Amino acid sequence: MKEYARGARGEGRVIGLVPTMGALHEGHTALVARARQECSRVIASVFVNPKQFGPKEDYKKYPRDLPQDAEKLALVGVDVLFAPETADVYPDGFRTYVHVEGISERLEGRSRPGHFRGVATVVLKLFEIVQPHFAYFGRKDAQQVRIISEMARDLNLDAGIVVCPIVREADGLALSSRNAYLSDQERKAARVLYRALLAARNELAAGVRDAMQLQGVMRRIIEAESLAVVDYAEIVSADTLEPVVRVARPCFAVLAVFLGKVRLIDNLFIEPAPGESEEFVFQL
Repeated sequence: MKEYARGARGEGRVIGLVPTMGALHEGHTALVARARQECSRVIASVFVNPKQFGPKEDYKKYPRDLPQDAEKLALVGVDVLFAPETADVYPDGFRTYVHVEGISERLEGRSRPGHFRGVATVVLKLFEIVQPHFAYFGRKDAQQVRIISEMARDLNLDAGIVVCPIVREADGLALSSRNAYLSDQERKAARVLYRALLAARNELAAGVRDAMQLQGVMRRIIEAESLAVVDYAEIVSADTLEPVVRVARPCFAVLAVFLGKVRLIDNLFIEPAPGESEEFVFQL
């Protein structure tokens, strides 16, 4: 992989990387399509990263079908599929990790300790191996994107981080590899995530600026669904992902919800009415 990347760069090719853990869906292929538009070589990685799973999480059960993933990637124009073995990425005695302080401990980091250390480490390794000019990520994992962006800035990495819109089903459910775990009943119940996010946006449009009120709206809608259990439902700054008291600048409504044993996350960008917003520095 490193030899190919060096050769492509030597020929003046622009390399785009789409990192994935496989179990590909239309959200992944949308990232590939964007990379195909902007790069002359598109590389997709498939690697189920053990370092980002907690001891009680679904690493062993995570869906894996590399031949099917390879077929899908070939159909959408990927030039190279990079699918390393775990021992290639984490050799015996591996003990070097990347940790982005502060932001890694909030939201997903609070619910999944060590998760983002594993994410940042593997992404840095992929960047070193593939040497992309650009790397493509979906905004469904808004916190992950922010952490990777800060890592790239702090460590002076060459790769530009490109953030692409969330891809949703017709009923609003954000596409996720974990959706395959849902039973038919749980799949129907999962629509409540997007309904809760839209309700927060609608309340904001109606003049509610208090973040606790908006969070309460989301929680009530989710808790009315008997199969859903809230892990967190928060309003956070779109710039820092820190909790806010009042929505005076652009924010994200963010959710993590259990449907049975399946944990899903989602988010929605929300902002005050035009003319009310203060200066905004960072937007995914």
